[in-house]
Amino acid sequence: MSKKSLSELTHIHSPCDDYDPNSMAVEQAREYIKAFLSPVKESEKINLMSSLGRILAENIIAPHNVPNHDNSAMDGYAFCAKDLAAEGSTQLKVTGSVFAGNALVGEVQQGACIKIMTGAAIPAGVDTVIPQERVKVNENGNTSSIEITEPIKQGANVRYAGEDLAQGQIVLPVGHMIKPADLGLIASMGVGEISVYRKLRGDELASIGSTLKQGQVFDSNRYTIFGMLSRLGVEIQDLGAIPDDPALLEKTLKQAAENSDVVITSGGVSVGEADFMKQLLQKLGQVLFWKIAMKPGRPLAYGKIGNAHYFGLPGNPVAVMVTFYQFVRQALLSLMGQPSPTALPMLGAVCVTPIRKLKGRTEFQRGILFLADNGTWQVKTTGNQSSGVLSSMSQGNCFIVLGEEVGNIESGATVKV
Repeated sequence: MSKKSLSELTHIHSPCDDYDPNSMAVEQAREYIKAFLSPVKESEKINLMSSLGRILAENIIAPHNVPNHDNSAMDGYAFCAKDLAAEGSTQLKVTGSVFAGNALVGEVQQGACIKIMTGAAIPAGVDTVIPQERVKVNENGNTSSIEITEPIKQGANVRYAGEDLAQGQIVLPVGHMIKPADLGLIASMGVGEISVYRKLRGDELASIGSTLKQGQVFDSNRYTIFGMLSRLGVEIQDLGAIPDDPALLEKTLKQAAENSDVVITSGGVSVGEADFMKQLLQKLGQVLFWKIAMKPGRPLAYGKIGNAHYFGLPGNPVAVMVTFYQFVRQALLSLMGQPSPTALPMLGAVCVTPIRKLKGRTEFQRGILFLADNGTWQVKTTGNQSSGVLSSMSQGNCFIVLGEEVGNIESGATVKV
């Protein structure tokens, strides 16, 4: 779906009506959100050691070959393969040694070899390395020789210049998120500073430390949202729990939108909650309220407040986390500069507990994925699947994803997780 303005969708779902589109599939909602995402453009130069989890704003291009010279992949002996006898064993005189970081001056003569360490440059005159444990060393006073009694292929155990990276090659493209291995890869090219997109700035409106009154519960959503956002490496401003005061809410939302790329709220988006939240969002921007054909997490709001993207998540603790993982996570990665963020991986597993489910909606049941004694991946539910049972998210390590077309699941059936 191409990039659009939010006004183009108002004929599909009016911003603040109570239209109940049961046909609004999870994937359809993802595509709608994707159509409106505009990644950040501003970039900054940062030290390589500070770049883990950041998004590249320019290609990383190899300034030279890596490795920059032919070198040994083993501790052993380097020789010319042409010196090997056609039959039987080969005797070669050891005329020197070379270590990593030091080059041997001159050329190894015919019929000779040198002792070589891993990473050391291959000297002129040799083209093959045999591991030290595969030769017999003969000492004779101040001289030594080796005996090779087995065939070895020319070029064995030699790493060639440019074998890992060739000079001028695009090593990591724009939009790549820096991983631990990338730090070493970039460092191997002698690059110590890279250009990355600035961090995404977000506000979270959603307290602990006070005594509960009758009928109250502690607010857990701020903490789970904070944890999920922290994993993505965005800059978070927690604006706390805002009372149901229209004037205060309006002031806070305006402030959040002015200072942030993204505003996330939890609660206030379902039919039974305060209407002034919907009216306020309609006043401040273009926000679409959807009822997604999914469980948990049916109510969802998405749109723009000023220039900031807005995500209105449900109020139930599990629903907050499910909707974040299914809609917000990928959207944020895209806004951060990743052109095609990878979805959370999906794999098949044998479900060892029966599951009751109605067709017509996608369900994300909390599950525990484990490796059975027979070597197969199996999964079981965490038990109570109520959207208020947050302990199911702590106990579980996966979602059991049951699509719209799936009904009841018998024990032993293969499911997607």
